[in-house]
Amino acid sequence: MPIVSAFLVPGNPLPLLKDDNPPWAGLAKAARAAGSALIESRPDVLLIYSTQWIAVLDELWQTRPHSTGIHVDENWYEYGDLQMNLRADTALAQSCITAATDAGIRSRAVDYDGFPIDTGTIVANSFLNPDGRIPAVVAANNLYHDFAKTEALGRIAAEQAELQGKRAAVIAVGGLSGSYFDHEIDIATDHIVSDKDDAANRALLEALAGGSANGLRDRIADFAGAAKGDMRMKHLGWLLGATGGFTGAKLLGYGATYGAGAAVVEFQLS
Repeated sequence: MPIVSAFLVPGNPLPLLKDDNPPWAGLAKAARAAGSALIESRPDVLLIYSTQWIAVLDELWQTRPHSTGIHVDENWYEYGDLQMNLRADTALAQSCITAATDAGIRSRAVDYDGFPIDTGTIVANSFLNPDGRIPAVVAANNLYHDFAKTEALGRIAAEQAELQGKRAAVIAVGGLSGSYFDHEIDIATDHIVSDKDDAANRALLEALAGGSANGLRDRIADFAGAAKGDMRMKHLGWLLGATGGFTGAKLLGYGATYGAGAAVVEFQLS
């Protein structure tokens, strides 16, 4: 298997930008612990899917060799700027583009200076790969792709990594329940919007910890509908496709990001 580790991390920048705020500190600590675990797995490449990189026509893949600069999040700009330092595994990304297109998922490369890398990818890369040393294959969240097609994309990325003899870490970037507070809050008291969402989040995390693929896709689909799951949880489709399934999961951190659910999870691979 070319997959040596796999993680779920939130794409919301609040734990990165304000890691001294008590409700977000645990998520920041957990994400850094995930980064340490990722480094120990010695990947050659990161396979990243972020719910925040939106595409509406073709499937997009990042092929710019080195993207740097300052990013200002469109929603959370008041909390600070994000430093971008992302390297692309261009050869692997190009192979993914060819393989995905051959599989009927029309794909295109993105390679130009100043391309607006999404917040989620930047946040994940900052926590898990802070020196930007490990190159990545970053795939977009096409709004017209369902869970199954996203799972197929993850499988294609893993297959191409194996063909190139590369050890890969899979990164699913996204949240859990998707309801935010619609009014200003004291961030020191941030919490999940409702008990219903909190219960749904915890039940899904428990199901992931169980590790059995039987019924898991249906469980994720039910959660996405009941708790307004982030982009219908397609980031977990990417992870399932790339890993081929997992035997369990370790919850490193769980909490709220302005009312929405977020978790850091390390998956146990067979």
